[in-house]
Amino acid sequence: MLLDLGLSDLEGMEVLKRLREWSRVPVIILSVRDREDDKVAALDAGADDYVTKPFNSAELLARLRAVLRHAQPQGADAIFRTGELEVDLSARVVRKRGQEIKLTPIEYSLLRLFVTHRRQGFDHRQLLTEVWGPKAVEQTHYLRVHIAHLREKIEEKPSRPDSSSPSPPLATGLLELE
Repeated sequence: MLLDLGLSDLEGMEVLKRLREWSRVPVIILSVRDREDDKVAALDAGADDYVTKPFNSAELLARLRAVLRHAQPQGADAIFRTGELEVDLSARVVRKRGQEIKLTPIEYSLLRLFVTHRRQGFDHRQLLTEVWGPKAVEQTHYLRVHIAHLREKIEEKPSRPDSSSPSPPLATGLLELE
């Protein structure tokens, strides 16, 4: 995420603090504020990098690549296994019983969220914001449809989800939406 601190509706630092309450998405701050204490405050609040305007586009692209490299799971964290399901986060490959499962980009984004945040619950607003963006927070039908399709692909009995699947919130969260 590229986040400008000078937003019209809400202060960028407040957006960053709220985002960090539930997401670990990489964040690069873009700002005309070049004081050291502004940079330190943003980095301490959870920003991954801070770029002062004006900036060179080549430098920004290099910083984006660096942040994304560091955000990629490595080693043991890159592969999640439960039962007969395996999610390789580095390769973006999902397998069930050793056979690759084809997921849509949205299905993969949802599954990746459940796997990488498996120890925390999500409400529908958080999922919608993370996958579709903040303008989709009321579009719960998006979530119902895509989670149903994801369940069809990864669950043995989609209508009766396994509590050991990638995340118990995957099971309970949909029940709350229905």
